[in-house]
Amino acid sequence: MSTQQELVALSSRILAAAGQGDLIWGHVSCRDDDGRGVWIKSAEWGMEEVTPERVQLVNADGEVVSGTGPRHSEYPIHTEVVAARPDVNAVVHTHAPHAVALAATGQELRPVSHAANLFVPPEVPRYTETADLILTPELGKSLAAELGDARAVFLVNHGIVAVGDSVESATVAAVVLERACEQQLLTQSFGGWPSWSSPEESHAKREHIYHPRAVQAVWDYLVRQLP
Repeated sequence: MSTQQELVALSSRILAAAGQGDLIWGHVSCRDDDGRGVWIKSAEWGMEEVTPERVQLVNADGEVVSGTGPRHSEYPIHTEVVAARPDVNAVVHTHAPHAVALAATGQELRPVSHAANLFVPPEVPRYTETADLILTPELGKSLAAELGDARAVFLVNHGIVAVGDSVESATVAAVVLERACEQQLLTQSFGGWPSWSSPEESHAKREHIYHPRAVQAVWDYLVRQLP
């Protein structure tokens, strides 16, 4: 069993433990080391149920090259993002509840806590071409275009996509984004005039808090919390 399959399975279980599972929906992928496509969990399993044996290799045409079980219909999210972004080696798509809620309000994500500084500034992009599933390469390409060079994108009325140069960094980004959205919604629930960091302070906090060693340490922590 490859390390890539093991990483995708670990990430899936971490995201489920972080509250981003949605019955059998949501998926993590990793770019295949040999350029054959992406490793992604088989459909019809909850993220908390993913084992390395339930991770399959899917090529750019949606064919299952290795592994068993049905393929996720939204594979173009993953294949088109990695095709558009040579720097991205892993993609997370979940229906993170607080992120979905915040994006639906039309508000920008604001750095009201440490968490949002991983993403803003600039503004987190918003994909609004459709709130339906990303079922075709054409939709995958348009989503990748909206993501641009950002670390994450809101699929409005649908979910999130978070990316990274590794499964570890993409997973941490998805976890932190959901925490940032939850904190903003909590802050606004108390009324008044919320405050947030300036762009200069946000950039400084990103460097101080989310440097590569810290991101790896967060991943290690999340792995330790799994049952």
